[in-house]
Amino acid sequence: MSDPAVRGPVSWTTIVPVVALVLLAATWANHDAWPVLVAVALALVGAVVAAVHHAEVVAHRVGEPFGSLILAVAVTVIEVGLIVMLMIGGGDGASTYARDTVFAALMITLNGIVGISLLVGALRHHLVSFNASGTGSALSTVIALAAVCLVLPGFTVSEAGLSYSPSQLAFVSVASLVLYGAFVLTQIVRHRDFFLPVSSDDQGRVTGLLDEDEDGHADPPSDRAALLSLGLLVVSLVSVVGLAKVLSPTIEDGVSSLGLPGRFRGS
Repeated sequence: MSDPAVRGPVSWTTIVPVVALVLLAATWANHDAWPVLVAVALALVGAVVAAVHHAEVVAHRVGEPFGSLILAVAVTVIEVGLIVMLMIGGGDGASTYARDTVFAALMITLNGIVGISLLVGALRHHLVSFNASGTGSALSTVIALAAVCLVLPGFTVSEAGLSYSPSQLAFVSVASLVLYGAFVLTQIVRHRDFFLPVSSDDQGRVTGLLDEDEDGHADPPSDRAALLSLGLLVVSLVSVVGLAKVLSPTIEDGVSSLGLPGRFRGS
């Protein structure tokens, strides 16, 4: 049977990354005209959405818990690429873009995405079942990292403002890497079952790990479809980083002309 993800009508998720890459090559040297900037902005948004889609396809093929890592890496590349391009563009408060962006992403994830997921799940299934062990591990890791990187700088007195001294920053960097490394090892090696889907009864009580052969979910894509998505994912990520570089001066000028604070760029 042919794979619909490979054959048949070409979907927008295939066209958009290619168009974005072509637009990046065409506008890299000359992008001052407003129509060009509008096209770049639309292509940037499209490339981001396409990257997430293709990361989801690859993650579905790989399965949990490695699929979550692929999604996390893809989103991290997008976010870091946008931050770096804005920081390279300069402007007031460029050194705080990373902190402001991470803080905004943390608030959107913990309050927005999680809240919407719980609301939609409750409306659709009435009771939402989830793997409490994996959820607790992930949440505790995020809280610890957020506290160390975003909260503690407000209580240190070695440097003026919300900053660590060089020695404190070195310690926090190593501690964060060790903490996240321990979490990844827990996720993919030591307690892999903590991060696998679970099944539940009619009352929402967890009954065990989900039987993927009988869960009613869509079948994983074929190897060919997954490889195609992997290639398009790389194209999308390159396009996102490049188009962000093209668009960053316009973002700087727009924020400055509106009189908004520098941290608005990171949000």
